[in-house]
Amino acid sequence: MATVRKQFRSARLADEVWALLRRFEAVHEMAPGFVTATKMEPSGARMVMFANGTEVREWLVSSDDAERRLVYAILDHPRIQHYSATAQVLEDGDGCRFVWTVDFLPDAMAGTQTASMEAGLAAMAKVLG
Repeated sequence: MATVRKQFRSARLADEVWALLRRFEAVHEMAPGFVTATKMEPSGARMVMFANGTEVREWLVSSDDAERRLVYAILDHPRIQHYSATAQVLEDGDGCRFVWTVDFLPDAMAGTQTASMEAGLAAMAKVLG
């Protein structure tokens, strides 16, 4: 199983960044330009539309306010055997660190997954500074 971990530092307080991250239904507001829209489904999953035209259904696994940690999974994509992601906000001096970790199969997706996460982080860094 492959793992990609990306992170960036924000000058914002951890609680402020967590307030944005915890809004599972609004990832398009946190990463505009990378994510173009998010639509919640009656099942509780979110359909995420990306700027490149890709659409992915993501399921919330857990959201922990105390740990400022969100976990989600992709369960029904035809090219993905396994996908579990964790996004966490950690205090870091007078700001915070945003850490995003994704475990996935097949391993051959590593290059595409890395590029996607780098683009997503760049979009988030613009919003979260």
